[in-house]
Amino acid sequence: MLTTCSSQWPLTVISTLPKQFGRGRSVVSALNAHLVFVTKYRRGVFNDDLLDVCKTVMEQVCLDFGVSLIEFNGEDDHVHLLIEYPPTVQLSRLVNSLKGVSARMLRTQRSAQVRKYLWEEHFWSPSYFVGSAGGASLDVLRTYIENQRRPS
Repeated sequence: MLTTCSSQWPLTVISTLPKQFGRGRSVVSALNAHLVFVTKYRRGVFNDDLLDVCKTVMEQVCLDFGVSLIEFNGEDDHVHLLIEYPPTVQLSRLVNSLKGVSARMLRTQRSAQVRKYLWEEHFWSPSYFVGSAGGASLDVLRTYIENQRRPS
């Protein structure tokens, strides 16, 4: 619950804001997004091990951008991410970095496994899905991502 601070609001930092709000020098935000990346030609590249490697790489990219990776999971041909990000992050740049870095690392760390399903230098489809995580509650979205059919 916000409390008013006479005429100094919004200049005064409010310490009573709920924890789900991000705070910056001049902004209070609650930005969450659901991202989906699909492999090139929807090839079934992922297994449990490869999803773990992908998650680790994407967590690091998110940290570099000041973004929180709240949830990650996937199936054999795509991954879902639920992120919380500050308003200073441009989502298209974040997505470009997530896809580029993860593709390079997966090809480097699991070359034989990846080359079996994909060819040339393309790992991800050039398109992606991003949706504001506000229509459905975050708990519903988190449960949806947790319940993806993860390959073994």
